[in-house]
Amino acid sequence: MLLPFHRRRLLRLALVPLTLLLASVTFAQSAPSIIGTRAILTTWSDPLEALGTLRADESVTLSATVTDIVAEINFRDGEQVEEGQLLIRLEDAEEQAQLRASQALREERRNASNRASQLQERNLAARADVEDSQSRLRQADADIQAIEAELANYQIKAPFSGRVGFRNISIGALVTPGMDLVTLDKLDVMQLDFSVPEVFLGRLSPGLMLNATTAAYPDALFSGEIATIGTRVDPITRSVSVRADLDNADGRLRPGMLMEVIVQQRVRDTVVIPEAAIEPSGDRHFVMLIEQSEGSTRLARREVAIGERRNGEVEILEGLTANDLIVFHGLQLARDGQEARLIGIADDETGIRALLEADR
Repeated sequence: MLLPFHRRRLLRLALVPLTLLLASVTFAQSAPSIIGTRAILTTWSDPLEALGTLRADESVTLSATVTDIVAEINFRDGEQVEEGQLLIRLEDAEEQAQLRASQALREERRNASNRASQLQERNLAARADVEDSQSRLRQADADIQAIEAELANYQIKAPFSGRVGFRNISIGALVTPGMDLVTLDKLDVMQLDFSVPEVFLGRLSPGLMLNATTAAYPDALFSGEIATIGTRVDPITRSVSVRADLDNADGRLRPGMLMEVIVQQRVRDTVVIPEAAIEPSGDRHFVMLIEQSEGSTRLARREVAIGERRNGEVEILEGLTANDLIVFHGLQLARDGQEARLIGIADDETGIRALLEADR
């Protein structure tokens, strides 16, 4: 049954808004809102974590080699001392007296040797007498050197510049050979000893950079580099010992401190993107590339080869270059070849939340 003309016209007019509405819905479905981000070229490394113990660059416990009484102490606890500085002097009055007597004897024999030489020049003395006087003079010199060497044992000096610890003696105390008197540590550079499994041996080399932290200074990061790699692998733990140097100009680090070590191995420049921009499919990985041209934004699905992951980021080995624009947010609705509405580009200064709030 045919409808009257005017009713068919009204029906067609009623269908027009519905058609426009369906077209709008279809467009909205085919043009999802997305947020992009750019692939960046950055320095990347594979972190190797370990626990290490600090040692002083130079460390010694000073002790006496003779038995005598402490006569002088020339340092305070924790003081910075210089190489060769006299720290402790033992009572050496008897040895000093022997030295003065030997020096007087040497002067006497020198005068005798000079007189004999003068007489021999005038043929008034035999050459043998001259040689005997010179021999006695050399013997006196040797005796003085022996006493001076013995006196050095009564003076305990700093073998290198560093910081002394607590002194465990007082003036008047009797010390014996081997007794610990004071410690001396060179702290401007610290040695950090740690062990790593032997499987990582091929990735380590002297000069490799590392960072270390300690519970004593939770907000501080100490940098250094590997100085030496052990020549042997422990047959029980299957690990190799590594020693690194850490700068300690401010003196905050102390020998014996426990440190968490992160070695930056295989340092390289590589393309990095957020891990959330990766779309896995089985053992393959894809990203949605954003192509912009003449006011149009179109999506293109691209396969990539990924490397290491860390802290929400992933290394791209193949498939992207630096500065490529990819979908970061809205990936679930993005389809290959589809047009999209780009809300904005997220970076270190502008996050996804700020872009979404600005788009409301």
